[in-house]
Amino acid sequence: MQSRLEPASLASTPRNAGQPQELRRDVPTAPVTNIQGYSIHDGPGIRTIVFLKGCTLSCRWCANPEGVLSKPEVGLIKSLCPRCGNCAAVCPQGALGFDAAGLPHIDRRRCIGCGECASVCGYHALVLYGRQMSVDEVFGAVQADKMFYEASGGGVTASGGEPLLHPEFVRALFEKCRADGIHTCLETSGSAASPALLQVLPFTDCVLYDLKHMDSDVHRQFTSAPNTLVLANARLLAESGVDFLFRMPLIPGINDSADNIRATAAFLKTLGQKAQRIELMPYHRLGESKYMALDREYTLHGLLPVGTAEAAAAQQAFEELGIECSVSA
Repeated sequence: MQSRLEPASLASTPRNAGQPQELRRDVPTAPVTNIQGYSIHDGPGIRTIVFLKGCTLSCRWCANPEGVLSKPEVGLIKSLCPRCGNCAAVCPQGALGFDAAGLPHIDRRRCIGCGECASVCGYHALVLYGRQMSVDEVFGAVQADKMFYEASGGGVTASGGEPLLHPEFVRALFEKCRADGIHTCLETSGSAASPALLQVLPFTDCVLYDLKHMDSDVHRQFTSAPNTLVLANARLLAESGVDFLFRMPLIPGINDSADNIRATAAFLKTLGQKAQRIELMPYHRLGESKYMALDREYTLHGLLPVGTAEAAAAQQAFEELGIECSVSA
């Protein structure tokens, strides 16, 4: 899914992260990459977004590449590195070093994502993506912002990655939030086992559900998986009675064609009146620097962000097909 996080989040760690607390075996845990408060996107009101690690898709435009793999990973922002060598001195795997030009690098084959290097980097050049956190820890961070939810109609949003890869955790977190009067929202690609979705829905107030492409082969080409499960789960969601909003990341030359817009509108109409609305999320490149930090190729490098005119044209196309359409800020 396409996050609106700005690049500054690259060097962030979960709030209240500190030193890992001892986790109880009877409390669900999940790998968390970030807990971002005071968000005005991804659900109504002011929200706290819990980004969980691990995803079934590998979308080429993904703005959160650190959320794709489930294991912990270390990101290296070379421009911030003073080349002091402190990280290399503490790495238990000998995975950090400097190349012939004196630039820092991480041997990804050796790195185990322990985070020792990040803990001694005072320049924030190294950041650990992913720490196993308990439901109680995350709920404590969410609950700390409750006064903002009450004033704005906000709450907590479970995002990722794909939060439905951790259904026990999300359900337990949402159950605690519901009991405390905190609104719950699930942001999902729908590309997860249907039982996981059905497990979470009873404690979910609303769902933000991505539809990336109606052609399954094209969907596989750009996300690494077909859309069969996505469409099946969309039907389950539409029948569940839970409030929802379908969204589409608008990617130039990939899913903004008239044919795909028509196919998307036709699919929405099969799901009933409530499903006949969609939010467009224009493509941006704010996550590109994260790929560099993780030593991954950004295959859409050079693709220009969607302009106002292009987004408006797609919006008009949906509306002419009878679908209520909005464009995210």
